[in-house]
Amino acid sequence: MVPQGSRAELEFGGPLGAAALLLLLPATMFHLLLVARSGPARLLGPPPYLPELEELWSPWALLLCLTWLGLQAALYLLPARKVAEGQELKDKSRLSYPINGFQALVLTALLVGLGVLAGLPLSALPEMLLPLAFAATLIAFIFSLLLYLKALVAPASALAPGGNSGNPIYDFFLGRELNPRICSFDFKYFCELRPGLIGWVLINLALLMQEAELRGSPSLAMWLVNGFQLLYVGDALWHEEAVLTTMDIIHDGFGFMLAFGDLAWVPFTYSLQAQFLLYHPEPLGLPLASVICLINGQSGRGSALPPPFIRSLFIQHPLAVGYYIFRGANSQKNTFRKNPSDPRVAGVSHLLPYFYLLYFTALLVHREARDEQQCLQKYGLAWHAYCRRVPYRIVPYIY
Repeated sequence: MVPQGSRAELEFGGPLGAAALLLLLPATMFHLLLVARSGPARLLGPPPYLPELEELWSPWALLLCLTWLGLQAALYLLPARKVAEGQELKDKSRLSYPINGFQALVLTALLVGLGVLAGLPLSALPEMLLPLAFAATLIAFIFSLLLYLKALVAPASALAPGGNSGNPIYDFFLGRELNPRICSFDFKYFCELRPGLIGWVLINLALLMQEAELRGSPSLAMWLVNGFQLLYVGDALWHEEAVLTTMDIIHDGFGFMLAFGDLAWVPFTYSLQAQFLLYHPEPLGLPLASVICLINGQSGRGSALPPPFIRSLFIQHPLAVGYYIFRGANSQKNTFRKNPSDPRVAGVSHLLPYFYLLYFTALLVHREARDEQQCLQKYGLAWHAYCRRVPYRIVPYIY
C-alpha cells in the first residue's frame, strides 16, 4: 500500500525543493530587508552588503520576540466571543477553535498605546528589524523541529495528507501533523493569524512613528499604507472563523513552511511598503490619494463591481480612458528622458514596493495548482465536468 505522502504526490519539488526553500525563504527575507533601507533599493540586484553576525544576533531581539509570542498566546487563551468547530477530521471528530483574534488585536492596540504614553520607544523598533527577523527565523527553525519530533509519536489519524513522506527534510518543511495541540491550544491556528499579522501592523506603526520623528510628521503615503494594511489585518481577524476552511488548516501540516511564513515572513516582508517609504519618501497629493482610496475601497473582501459612474466611464468612454493611460505613460517617459532626476519620475526605477504584488501573483498561481490537484483527487469525474463548464482558473480568457 502506497503511503499518502508517496513520492508521486510530493510538492514543492520534493526533498530537494524543500531543502532549497529552507535556505531560499530566509535569504530572500533578509535580502528584502537590506535592500529596502539601501539607496538604490534594487530588488533584483545584489544586497548592498552582507551583515555580520553581530548585526543579526541580539539577545534583546530574541527576548522581544518571545515576549511578543507570549503576549499573543495569553490573549489567545482569554475567553472568546465565540467558539467554532473546524472541519471533520479523519476520525470523524471536530476540533474547537476560539474566535477572539479581533479581540487580541484591540487589546494589543490598547497595551501598545498605554506603553507609548508611558514612554515605550516604539519608534526605535525599525532599527532592530534585522535582529528581530533573525530571532524570528531562529524561533521558526527550533519550533519546527519540536513540531516534527512531536509528530513522530502522533497517531496516524493526526498526520497531514502530504507531510508524512518518510523523508525528514521534506516532512520537516511541509509539516507532519495536521493540528498539533497541547490541550486545547492549537499551534497552527494560533500562528496562522495572530503573531504575524498583528506584528505586521505593529511594525508599520513603528515605521510611521519613526518617520514622524525624522520629518516632523508622517507622509500621506505612510498614513495610507498603515491605514489600508490595518484594514486588511482587522478584516482578517474579524472574519477569523473563515480561516478554518482554508487549505492551511484543513490540508497542510504544520511545519517550517507555515511556521516561518507566519512568524517571520509575514511581519517582515509584508511591511516592505512602509519600510520603503521611511527610507525613500514619496510625495503624494490629495487627488491621487483619493483615487487610491476609491480603488482600495472597492477591492476589499467580498466587494463586487466598482461604483456605477466608474463602470460607465470605462464602458462608455474606453477611448478616453485608454488615451489618458497612453498619454500619461508617454509623458512620463518623455520627462524621464529629459531629466531622470525630475521628482515626478525619479522613483520609477524602484521595483521593491511592488514585491507584494509579484509575490502574491506567484503564490496564488501556485496555490491554484495545488487546489486543482486536490479537487481532482477528491471529486474525480465531477471535477472534470466542472472544469469543462468553468474553463478558466483565475483570469477569464487568460489563465
